[in-house]
Amino acid sequence: MVKIRLKRFGKKREVSYRIVAAQSTSRRDGRPLEELGYYNPRTDETRLEVPAIVRRLQQGAQPTDTVRSILEKANIFEQVKTASKAEA
Repeated sequence: MVKIRLKRFGKKREVSYRIVAAQSTSRRDGRPLEELGYYNPRTDETRLEVPAIVRRLQQGAQPTDTVRSILEKANIFEQVKTASKAEA
């Protein structure tokens, strides 16, 4: 199963995360299938590759709870709904 989750990077106590698509059985900081964005909790900076995230969600990728809240703030799930309606 493919999960959309956070990959930790940065120095000690100065952490930031990449939002990645990875197999659920792979390590947290292992090689991802695709990098989908960036999240810095210290400054609340978020950069998302929206078309790639929408495509992964339509293919059945499951976001983790933290990533789900980030995507909800960015209204990504609304775009998934409209994209699926446009295809039908």
